[in-house]
Amino acid sequence: MLKKSLGFIAGFAVTLAVFAAGANLRPDHPDTYVVKKGDTLWDISARFLNKPWLWPEIWRANPQVHNPHLIYPGDVLNLAYDGSSTVLKLEPGIRASENAIPPIPLDQIKPFLKDFRILSADELEAAPYVMAFEDQHLRGTPGGFLYVRGSDAQPGARFAVVRPSHAYRVFSPGKDKEDRVGHMLDSNVDLYGGPWKEYTRGDGHWGKGDSLGVEVEVIGTAMVQRTGDPATFMLEDSSIEVRKGDRLLPVDNHPYDSMYYPHAAPSLPADARVIAYADALAYAGKLQVVALSVGSSDGIDNGSTFSIYHPGERVRDAVISSNSTFGSKVTLPDEFVGHVLVFRTFDKVSYALIMDSIRPVALGDTLELPQ
Repeated sequence: MLKKSLGFIAGFAVTLAVFAAGANLRPDHPDTYVVKKGDTLWDISARFLNKPWLWPEIWRANPQVHNPHLIYPGDVLNLAYDGSSTVLKLEPGIRASENAIPPIPLDQIKPFLKDFRILSADELEAAPYVMAFEDQHLRGTPGGFLYVRGSDAQPGARFAVVRPSHAYRVFSPGKDKEDRVGHMLDSNVDLYGGPWKEYTRGDGHWGKGDSLGVEVEVIGTAMVQRTGDPATFMLEDSSIEVRKGDRLLPVDNHPYDSMYYPHAAPSLPADARVIAYADALAYAGKLQVVALSVGSSDGIDNGSTFSIYHPGERVRDAVISSNSTFGSKVTLPDEFVGHVLVFRTFDKVSYALIMDSIRPVALGDTLELPQ
């Protein structure tokens, strides 16, 4: 009896997976696809499925797929028809190297990732800082000396050079409601009286609220040459010029996971949204990084995948209205924008890569669990 029950459960699970495959197939899907070196599971799945993050549930319908996260160059994905349903099947090919196709490999997306950290304002204030450059230069470039105050590190120690880029704050506009925002920072002490000027206009809060921490971006690495106050550092490399006021923190040799597995988060707080850009001013697009107003305290982890929606605008309906002069206001439906995948998570904030988009991603765009 037990064996029959187990057999029924297994068959039912396969039936559900087959049904899911048929329900989620793209209308323009190819009939077959041969896996090639350089493919990723997200890209391959997007050729067949409307929801590319669902490949584990769908490919489990194939008994020959022992691990739904592992397929190989030479494998063939076929669509089979049995008269009542559509089945996505995998036919293993010749596996000469056994190098599996990764879901979303670090080496392919690393150029688009940013090495961010979030510190408390006190931690950042206490961190060693750049005060001057070799030969009174205005900026620091690789190979030149940085003069750093607040460091007691010994010669040979390596540090990351970081620049504050956003201040994250939380507000309580109503009972049991939190509003998290990100304010851009400018750390150029040659232009401003303090090291971080916070841009607060346009968010309705004007810099008030409790701090969730300060975001810093790693912009280079430096090595201690001589101790003292100031100490002498040599700038080994940098993505941009180093400025006075930039901070130094211990090097993190593994800031990212080696691989990411997209999945839907179990839940999502209300009003979760995009609150900052990593490398954009007005809008962001595919393979750019955005900051989200959710983090590990909300149950979000690396690989969490969300749909992005642009909130519908409030417009006047002058056709049918009790006020024939101006018309009544109506909120338009939210519009789908694309998908983001979380790659680095902090307590209240996380960073995500835009995997695909049909329109630009804007600050304030909302997040929903992928359907």
